[in-house]
Amino acid sequence: MRVLKAMLRQPAALIGLVIVILVVTMAIAAPLIAPFSPEEQMFDGLSLEGAPLPPGGAFLLGTDTLGRDLFSRLLFGARTSLVIGLVANGVAVGIGLLVGIVAGYVRGFVSSVLMRFTDLMMAFPALLLAIVLAALLKPSLWIVALVIALVNWVQVARIVYTETRGLAERDFIVAERSLGAGHARILFLHILPHLMPTAIVWGTLGIATTVLLEATLSFLGIGVQPPQPSWGNIIFESQSYFQNAPWLVFIPGAIILVTALSFNLVGDALRDILDPTQRGRG
Repeated sequence: MRVLKAMLRQPAALIGLVIVILVVTMAIAAPLIAPFSPEEQMFDGLSLEGAPLPPGGAFLLGTDTLGRDLFSRLLFGARTSLVIGLVANGVAVGIGLLVGIVAGYVRGFVSSVLMRFTDLMMAFPALLLAIVLAALLKPSLWIVALVIALVNWVQVARIVYTETRGLAERDFIVAERSLGAGHARILFLHILPHLMPTAIVWGTLGIATTVLLEATLSFLGIGVQPPQPSWGNIIFESQSYFQNAPWLVFIPGAIILVTALSFNLVGDALRDILDPTQRGRG
């Protein structure tokens, strides 16, 4: 309740939250909202010359190169992109928490190995690494989610490692050890709860990055494969019609931009609310 009240006092965050809720709601309700099947090629979905139809009439946002309703494909594409964003980012945050907590609490050789491996992963450009992994594996929705998770956990791990090291030296942790508390009790009852705000903030901010990365992989042809729609492969399939049917590129591109921006606005607001070091900063 405190978080919601604080967000209501931030107009930008409130707008972002409304857009996020709207996008998620429309994605969930896509089978009920979509006027057509996303894979149905309409008999009247192309002009007499075989070109896509512009927005208007029976097709709210026009049709694509195969005569399919663009609005319906965007609704179902939202389901694909958001599922990948939530799953991939959830897995990435989970891996980052595990690696960061273990490295920050155990110290010694284990900490050195985990952090050097994290540094090695950070040295590779995320997009290039994702392209290589996606090219080696057979592209599908879950493979794309796994690939994105494998390249996005390193930032979370580094931040959690730093925070865990600081928490492990705090007086209340030292007092718990002196009273004979076990490692599991210290980790789960004292350290992990202090890390949850960081996990929530990075989880929200990471969804925007994940959605963009999924769209990039699908645009390059190594993401979610047609006929299953995603925002990225809708642009990929329509790039040759950029001049003749610009709505096929600009509309999904604008949706990706607005969705990513909205998640970033919500994530920034959550950081200001949940992170004590950020409170009061303009």
